[in-house]
Amino acid sequence: MYSVAQSSTATAFVSPLYELDFFVGRVWQWLMLAAVVASGCGQKATPPSDFTAQRQRMVQQQLVTRGINDARVLAAMAKVPREEFVAPESRTASYEDGPLPIGYGQTISQPYIVAFMTEQLHPKLSDRVLEVGTGSGYQAAILAELVSEIYSIEIVQPLAKNAEATLQRLGYKNVHLKIGDGYQGWPEEGPFDAVIVTCAPDKVPQPLVDQLKDGGRMVIPVGDRFAQQLYLLEKKNGQLKQSATLPVRFVPMTSEAEKKSEK
Repeated sequence: MYSVAQSSTATAFVSPLYELDFFVGRVWQWLMLAAVVASGCGQKATPPSDFTAQRQRMVQQQLVTRGINDARVLAAMAKVPREEFVAPESRTASYEDGPLPIGYGQTISQPYIVAFMTEQLHPKLSDRVLEVGTGSGYQAAILAELVSEIYSIEIVQPLAKNAEATLQRLGYKNVHLKIGDGYQGWPEEGPFDAVIVTCAPDKVPQPLVDQLKDGGRMVIPVGDRFAQQLYLLEKKNGQLKQSATLPVRFVPMTSEAEKKSEK
């Protein structure tokens, strides 16, 4: 049964100084998209070799220079074809330093944000990870290169089906996807070694905490639409150690999260 849940993928944009002006960022994003669409008219498709070169430049210029240093995370970012997870009209901008629209009011996150959140999880090959907000499936694909199993939840049915088709086409068999209430997590498959959330509740959902193993880590944006922090939560002896990492902009977590916050 499908249940109404949170909005999905992040609309975060973080500058090299880790600061974001929301309105300037929005204007920049749409201007960039307009330029991409205009320049794409009548142009030939970008050869795969060019995407490979762009991917390598993205890793070196957007990730390494900003402090991403986990070799496994960098290798995954260098391998996964981001162009397969964006809208056709945005493919030429696949490796730009910013988010891109993927339809239904959602976006694929900035490459740096994906790498940063992944690195914060300290992923291990044996890990089982819960992802709230599948979006295009790009974050799930990155994690699929690094851990044993991914359990990913998405509210927007067409996005979920598109993501599932893309992940299957690219050979990712360790990603399990469902449409459901991300606030409630996936209790029948828990507990999880790590949890990653790509939409922002006003406080950390208790069901996600309950489904996190002791010794596990959760990366989650928390706050209202105009003031959010990306938090790293570490669960030890049933207690949470919380630390803020970056100011960010993600779409709000809705439905069950909204009901909880209104009480």
